[in-house]
Amino acid sequence: MTETVIGHRTARIDGELKLTGKADYAADHNLPNQVYGYPVPSTIACGKLLGLDLDEARQAPGVIDIVHRGNFPQLQPSDNNPACGAAARLYRSPSTMGEENKVGEVRLPFEDDGIHYEGQYIAMVIADTFEHARAAARLVKARYEVHEAVPGLFYTDDEGEEAGDEAVSRGDPAGAFDAAPVKLDQTYTIAMETHVAMEMHASIAHWEGDRLTIYESTQGVVFQRNALAQIFGIPPEKVTVIAHYIGSGFGSKLFMWPHAVITAVAAQRVGRPVKTVLSRQQNFCNAGNRPASRQHMRIAADRDGKLLSIRHDSYNETSFVDEYTESIGSGTPRVYACDNVSVSQRRVKVNHGTPTSMRAPGEVSGSFALESAMDELAIALDMDPLELRRRNFADRDPSADLPWSGNHLRECWDDASRRFGWDQRNPQVGSMRDGHEIIGWGMADATWEAMRSHCSARVELRADGRVQVACGTQDIGTGTYTIVAQTASELTGVPLERIEVKLGDSMLPAGPLSGGSMATATVMPAVAGATRKAIERLKQLAVAEGAPFAGKEADALEFENGALSDGSQTLSFAELLDKLQRGMAEGEASAAPGEEKDKFSFRSFGAHFVEVRWDPGISRLRVARVVSTIDIGRAINPLTARNQVEGAIVMGMGMGLFEATEYDPAGNIYNNNYADYIVPVHADIPDIEVELLDSPDYNFNEFGARGVGEIGITGMAAAIANAVYHATGKRIRDMPIKIADLMEP
Repeated sequence: MTETVIGHRTARIDGELKLTGKADYAADHNLPNQVYGYPVPSTIACGKLLGLDLDEARQAPGVIDIVHRGNFPQLQPSDNNPACGAAARLYRSPSTMGEENKVGEVRLPFEDDGIHYEGQYIAMVIADTFEHARAAARLVKARYEVHEAVPGLFYTDDEGEEAGDEAVSRGDPAGAFDAAPVKLDQTYTIAMETHVAMEMHASIAHWEGDRLTIYESTQGVVFQRNALAQIFGIPPEKVTVIAHYIGSGFGSKLFMWPHAVITAVAAQRVGRPVKTVLSRQQNFCNAGNRPASRQHMRIAADRDGKLLSIRHDSYNETSFVDEYTESIGSGTPRVYACDNVSVSQRRVKVNHGTPTSMRAPGEVSGSFALESAMDELAIALDMDPLELRRRNFADRDPSADLPWSGNHLRECWDDASRRFGWDQRNPQVGSMRDGHEIIGWGMADATWEAMRSHCSARVELRADGRVQVACGTQDIGTGTYTIVAQTASELTGVPLERIEVKLGDSMLPAGPLSGGSMATATVMPAVAGATRKAIERLKQLAVAEGAPFAGKEADALEFENGALSDGSQTLSFAELLDKLQRGMAEGEASAAPGEEKDKFSFRSFGAHFVEVRWDPGISRLRVARVVSTIDIGRAINPLTARNQVEGAIVMGMGMGLFEATEYDPAGNIYNNNYADYIVPVHADIPDIEVELLDSPDYNFNEFGARGVGEIGITGMAAAIANAVYHATGKRIRDMPIKIADLMEP
């Protein structure tokens, strides 16, 4: 009998490569005759570029070329895009999810002479070494006409524009709020956050005639391939994007950024491969961020705690060169039972680079306001915060009016609260102490939509006894290589050490973005389908004339532990292929969501319980303990799944206590480095206990798995803020919490 590997703790199959330095990240590649690009950033946030003095830079050692607006290919509208365009033109990408060519910033480099944010690229120096390119870039002199900048959401009274597709309304939220006996009306804010992934963004572009190959740190090789094909006016099959390993991205690498386009143009101009690696400072300006947000939350209940009204109105920053909506209220209509709900969203243009998705985009911001408001409402009702949530459990999705495929939030509450010891909580503010420290306990719910996309995969049973699985998705450090190998091993019985997985190449069968917690649930059905087709092909070969099982019915053969058997004869697929003198038996399959999405609502739920400790004598606040229980359906690999939740919890601590990208009134970032942009470090990490419920969601896919990457961060900032209130009596509604907030009288 085949031993199952799905659902078991499994070490990453790529772990040894990473530990030994053999895993090839984008910037690790060095091509023959390669040169280096280094972008020149704007030093102002708003204005007009009047001119560039390039003479000194051109004369610097090693300089080969300088790319700028004056010699950049001409922009043409996308509706003029031919099937195959000339190298002298660029074509603007329509940037849509539907066409899978979305980009991080739709404005092409050097499209006009306007300066829209500090760090916007105004040129790129190409030189024989990285050091020469960087040194020469610093010699480029720019002349500007400086305009007054809008330095951020909290610096302007502009109400922005409505994102109409985000609006939700049911019942009579305003009337119900006005008539309710217990109500809360508060505003919550969150500072801008930057992804600061360990690996810098990097591109290495190489042209062979009209064919482009680019090594990229990207969470979507297929999306970037399609975007580059659109921009350069060439067929997608003439573009190859490679990203074998990614040093995380948290959303900043979902979509292509301007440096990749400039690098490809530079490689075309100089006729040599060009390698561009962004600096940390450039990553802050030009690779997205979680935008600052302001949320007006009005929530009301009857005296028994039944929710009567929720009104959630949000504002997020966007740039002057693109439109980005954070979808802050996306979870609000779905989490709790309430008949009267409205959600609205507005975008406010500021002189920052275009925002983008950051882990649990939208919902993590919205959950801070909603879960903080629930805590405040519980206090107004003199009710335990957990009890208030219990009384408003949603038995079905109140927004879609569909039954949940699986909602085990009650079990999450029960398990996490028991392990945390919530029943020992004294609700009186500041009543729980340990020596000099005041202890605060808080909780919040976690939630994230379960998503799937379409995917294709190819599986080869090879004569050397190995199985190769190929899919044009990528592993951003979350364990996708291992999940794919587990799937193939489960269905073939071949040990993991004989499974070879190929990912991160747009030439492979098309796979999904690595984002939105959808990769596992999307890729596994395609890999399973391809594996079964390869086995079926093997059976057909086995019963062909002259084959070892000739005369048998293919359906009568059993395939188990990597071998075919008719009951009297058993041959491994390697032995069979060797006898047939064939190199492989291959299968390819595609999978996509089906009618299940019209029958059920798919969402994951969880609960965080947090202990903070506040020492007023030395003004020290710390998170001491986190206990979480999360329902993600079936955990395919509990080892990597738990790791994902733990990492997300730490990122939630970053939102709650540390992270804020800060601008001066002129719109210049002044903490665009790891020294000044504060993130949690090892000394900040508390005891974290994560439990994953084992409740397979077979309505979602045959393996019962939903995503895990996003949910752990949702609700975490609110749980910390709620615990801080319990300890100090200070209700902090602006993230991150600052020590100064707690020291004010």
